Amino acid sequence: MSSKVAISVKNISKCYEIYGKPHHRLFQSLLHGRKQFYKEFWALKDISFEVKKGECIGIVGRNGCGKSTLLQIIAGTLTPTSGDVEVHGRVAALLELGSGFNSESTGRENVYINGTVLGLSRQEIDERFADIAKFADIGEFIEQPVKTYSSGMLLRLAFAVIVHIDAEVLIIDEALAVGDVFFVQKCMRFLRNFMKNNTLIFVSHDTAAVNNLCDTAILLKDGVMKCIGAAKNVTETYLEEVYSANHIAESKAETVNDAVKIDNVVHDEVSGLRDMRLDFINSTNFRNDIEVFDFIPNADSFGEKGAEIIKVEFLDANGLPLSWIVGGEMVCVRVVAQIKQVFERPIIGFCIKDKLGQYLFGENTFFTYCNKPAKAESEDILEARFTFYMPRLQNGDYSINAAIADGTQLDHVQHHWIHDALFFRSHATSAFLGLLALPMKNISLEIKK
Repeated sequence: MSSKVAISVKNISKCYEIYGKPHHRLFQSLLHGRKQFYKEFWALKDISFEVKKGECIGIVGRNGCGKSTLLQIIAGTLTPTSGDVEVHGRVAALLELGSGFNSESTGRENVYINGTVLGLSRQEIDERFADIAKFADIGEFIEQPVKTYSSGMLLRLAFAVIVHIDAEVLIIDEALAVGDVFFVQKCMRFLRNFMKNNTLIFVSHDTAAVNNLCDTAILLKDGVMKCIGAAKNVTETYLEEVYSANHIAESKAETVNDAVKIDNVVHDEVSGLRDMRLDFINSTNFRNDIEVFDFIPNADSFGEKGAEIIKVEFLDANGLPLSWIVGGEMVCVRVVAQIKQVFERPIIGFCIKDKLGQYLFGENTFFTYCNKPAKAESEDILEARFTFYMPRLQNGDYSINAAIADGTQLDHVQHHWIHDALFFRSHATSAFLGLLALPMKNISLEIKK
């Protein structure tokens, strides 16, 4: 196998014996195969592909298509019926959530158990335990039995372990689907950094995540590799299958969908935050509201610290802070920075990301002020405002990165880049294609005869 190939899968097949009754297993063993008491179920049929070092490959397909079986074979926890798998480098796998954990043991004890299974010595685990605990961020629960953990806490601990074993091949099977937005963002940042020099196999029903992370993708159907190619092309084929199957299922049953209405919305008089939904309540049967949470000053960040982002918030057209936003309406993102040294050409910017860390849109102040830079002195407070029509967003969690730098667009010093400074959640029920929908000035439908 070429030194540039991290994983080679050659003609892999996996067959399970399905017995109709428990005692048929006994008959099968006693008759030594002279009569067959089982039905064959081929979970995988003649699968072949290669993954190069530094490549990320996605695997998609409907439930029961063989994705998890294939990953278990690559990870070495399941033996194929036929075919060969070669893997170069240390492998870490996050398959079924909680697999490999002893439910009666504490989180600490499971860190040592899993670390040992994955090839670390006791001393190596000792040296890394503080970093593992910090990444998992489950507090005192790390000293409690794993059986008391939520699915989100299990994910945090399992992911924290595989992050710190110096794996060269990482296998992830739908694990991030149960994570909260704070932790998923942290995981996505790790994965993007990991992929610079290592190999990732990523299984997900989320085609946006596959397109965002993967170079290549494989579509499995009924245990057969239907196609392999560019992630975009493969996920489009997968979506065609999903929509086709859903259309057939829906045509066989009557469905009733009750539109969700927003009721009992009140203004928050105590905090002074404004609820934009009050202006539009019950004007439509579809929810298009966005819940805004508090600024997180201690979120993960980096930079030279010559300035500090001290506030990020949404404002309405009158400059009032917003607790709820309506998609399609005018809003303002306000970013405030405390200057700690002289800035010759300060630049403040922001970007909005979805749960997977995909950048949706953003802006900075450079081009507006490139011909008239505003010099900032130490102890100054610098405030930037970005006013725009808020797009309608798909249901889910989102966050804002904010940053302040000194210099130009192409040549600058980053002083404070703060990840996930502000979270917000879309409760939309209206459906549209894509990651976001632009506010339409007008939509018309006309019949001409």
